[in-house]
Amino acid sequence: MLLLRPGNAPPNDVADHKSVLASAFRQLPLPLWSKVLVRIDGAAFSHEVLDHLQSLSTSRRRVRWVTGWAINASYEQAIALPPEKVWTAALRQDGEVHEIKGPDGGMVSYQVAELTGLRDLVGWPTGMRLIARRVKPSRRDLKKLTAFEERTGWRYQIVATNIPAHQGLSGVPGSGRMWFVDALYRDHAEVEDRVEAIKRLGLGLLPSKSWQLNAAWVLAATIAADLDAWTRLLLLHDEPELAAAEPETIRMKLHHLPARLTSHALRRALHLDLTWPWATAFTTAWQRAHQLPALT
Repeated sequence: MLLLRPGNAPPNDVADHKSVLASAFRQLPLPLWSKVLVRIDGAAFSHEVLDHLQSLSTSRRRVRWVTGWAINASYEQAIALPPEKVWTAALRQDGEVHEIKGPDGGMVSYQVAELTGLRDLVGWPTGMRLIARRVKPSRRDLKKLTAFEERTGWRYQIVATNIPAHQGLSGVPGSGRMWFVDALYRDHAEVEDRVEAIKRLGLGLLPSKSWQLNAAWVLAATIAADLDAWTRLLLLHDEPELAAAEPETIRMKLHHLPARLTSHALRRALHLDLTWPWATAFTTAWQRAHQLPALT
């Protein structure tokens, strides 16, 4: 769901967050008593947004959330409290240790630690937890480090969540552990990738000074993004080069496929250039598209 806002709209507006969340909930094909997980980046760092997320839970619907968190001097003090033995290796979504190449060229693992109880959270949602992540900064990050990060030699981030440590997510063993919450939040990066893809599908620049024309443009870009996402998920899921491809790649390999559509005896025939490297992938996607059940 995309929300077109005026150019003078304030950043991280609470009303906008509520509007987007309400629209997203209306689109979920789930009963009211379903369990829902909401993930938001650091834009959710405010009392109003987190209180609203907490209020979405009812007697028939449980809402768990994971958000980014801004770090100031007081939270840096909390980060400095846990002893070294408390910091444990972070995991990727596949369960493997999450490692990146450090400044010296060697592999360094992400590390996580629970900060809940080390910082006064009075006034924030009841049951909220804070989980810190640290990693050796890359060369690109060296110029953006705070004085605290330069002194410790680590780059830090904090995640806030209402997923309880002892219970986790219903039916997901280990989901209350801090490394699970950290990996769950980092998986939100896929959303950022899709946002960048939508920009390349038309939202990079709005075409007009007219609000109505721009609103229509945003709607068209949203439809294009949906078609792009569902094409990869439903039709190209077993094509390694195309399943996670960017829009430019899909356009070059599939949309530009030389072909001719003819009609004869009330039947249509699609003639492909069989020398095109991705002709087989296109044919498979075409057949799968025709096999999808019609909406009723």
